[in-house]
Amino acid sequence: MDPPRKVPTVADLDALPVGIKGEIIEGVMYTMTRPRGPHQRMGLEIGGDLRDPFTRGRGGPGGWWILPEPGIELPATPEISPDLAGWRRERLPELPQDAAITVVPDWVCEILSPTTRRHNLLIKKPYYARVGVPHHWLIDLEAKTVSAYRLEGARWVELGVWGDERTARIEPFDAIALDVGGWWM
Repeated sequence: MDPPRKVPTVADLDALPVGIKGEIIEGVMYTMTRPRGPHQRMGLEIGGDLRDPFTRGRGGPGGWWILPEPGIELPATPEISPDLAGWRRERLPELPQDAAITVVPDWVCEILSPTTRRHNLLIKKPYYARVGVPHHWLIDLEAKTVSAYRLEGARWVELGVWGDERTARIEPFDAIALDVGGWWM
């Protein structure tokens, strides 16, 4: 008989070596190297384009919190951190000051890189569907594309794939046109 498996904790994540990032999803700890420059730059590009119109309400409807790598704590998942996540303020009126966010995001964005592609597609994408994240974007740095999905029932429905468009309207941020082509520069 195998000994019982130790359930990983946030303390296990804190003990990871420098340069290693971890997440605990449904009782399993996953580790990977920290994102490199192109991955981080892309997160800044997308977050920057969404910040003024959706977080601040400048040139757009406002009403959102958009955060890079937020610490989210959900049942059986004490730490998950999408590259970007967003919450409608009617569902999350204020950001917690000294605690993890415990509300399922309304949107998540994962940036695929050689070290995260498999994890994002095989572990995180199905997990986001199970917990009910309504919108999911996958950014493919190699292909220079953004694929957007909407959760319908328990399945992801692809809304489209964009690459060079200068005026893309992509749910849930379709109130404004996004310069997707500019993200690859």
